[in-house]
Amino acid sequence: MRMLLAGIVIVLATAAHAHQAPSGFTYEPFCSNGDGENGDCQRISSKMVHPNQGGYEVTLLPGDHRLATRSHMFSVPQSQVKESPDGAYHLCLFPNEDTVRCFYAPPMDF
Repeated sequence: MRMLLAGIVIVLATAAHAHQAPSGFTYEPFCSNGDGENGDCQRISSKMVHPNQGGYEVTLLPGDHRLATRSHMFSVPQSQVKESPDGAYHLCLFPNEDTVRCFYAPPMDF
């Protein structure tokens, strides 16, 4: 019984940290910390995203994401891409600006 209660508490505590995208969908709890104003997930411009055969290349400059203080180039394999419910690109950086925790993208049209 204690294990069940502990599991429920962990799930509820994790869900409390998830925040919403501006369009209204909620980022997965694993991906997000904080809230819409200071959280680690944020919508990014499609100009920063370049699809390729294996997934995506994401280029960030300072200010492109609230956590980016310098230039970054991330390679995100297709196997790690989450489908974006609002058709926009979203990037979650955690525990710091050097680490992609989650990347949301609209479906690729090949």
